[in-house]
Amino acid sequence: MVDLHTHSTFSDGTYTPEELVCAAFERGLSAIALCDHNSVLGLPRFLNAARERGVTSVPGVEFSVNYHSVELHLLGLFIGSEHFEAITLMMDGWKKKKEECNLLLGYKLARNGVRVDIERMIDENPGVVLNRAHIGAELVRLGYVKSVSEAFDKWLSKKRGLYIEPERPEAFAMIEYVRSIGAVPVLAHPLLNLTPEELAVFLPKARECGLVGMETYYPLFSEAETALACRLAEENGLLFSGGSDFHGDNKPDIELGVGRGSLCVEDRVYGALLAHFNRR
Repeated sequence: MVDLHTHSTFSDGTYTPEELVCAAFERGLSAIALCDHNSVLGLPRFLNAARERGVTSVPGVEFSVNYHSVELHLLGLFIGSEHFEAITLMMDGWKKKKEECNLLLGYKLARNGVRVDIERMIDENPGVVLNRAHIGAELVRLGYVKSVSEAFDKWLSKKRGLYIEPERPEAFAMIEYVRSIGAVPVLAHPLLNLTPEELAVFLPKARECGLVGMETYYPLFSEAETALACRLAEENGLLFSGGSDFHGDNKPDIELGVGRGSLCVEDRVYGALLAHFNRR
């Protein structure tokens, strides 16, 4: 099996890149991709640890992008190390916008009697793009809620009205950028963000812009959703991809490689993506 969607402490995961590689080795995964949110800062350590352990590694990133005011997530797989610095510089501007939204959220939470020191969290996590999962974990630590999911339900969901989304790069432009640097763009967990009808409109245009793959195997998909995702990918000439979206203790019900126990992303999925990458 392979796992082509995981996160480390360089975004909102609780495993360091080294711990992630160690866990992949112990589980016997054939390949693992690190795809931190809007950050490639953990990739050098991830790649070094994988070399030392003899684990097949895929350097990746998960970009938050905008499509008709809907937040989508786009994976860039097989990111070349020569592009790490440029991606970091590109994301610095978006990171600042995200920090402004986080600070505003902290102010609104305080007005509701929930005091979270967002500035301290930013200072204590240099290089990390804080998101609502970090803030939810802090609310758990401070005793306001018992779980991150409860934090979202009570305070952090968009429906609650306290969180204002930051400006994000446009989806099709980011797909084109990922292709321009020789990496492989893959749409993450599509059915979580768009309806089947919306995907039927989005995918052909995304394919024209260079989208290569789509996550058809995801731990939150039902059997019917997996079958639907596979059909949509085939109809649009996209390669299959998949992963656990592992976050460690921040998503305790999701295990590396197997998700909630039934996820199985076979080696051939990685092989097809790798073959495409090598043909670029």
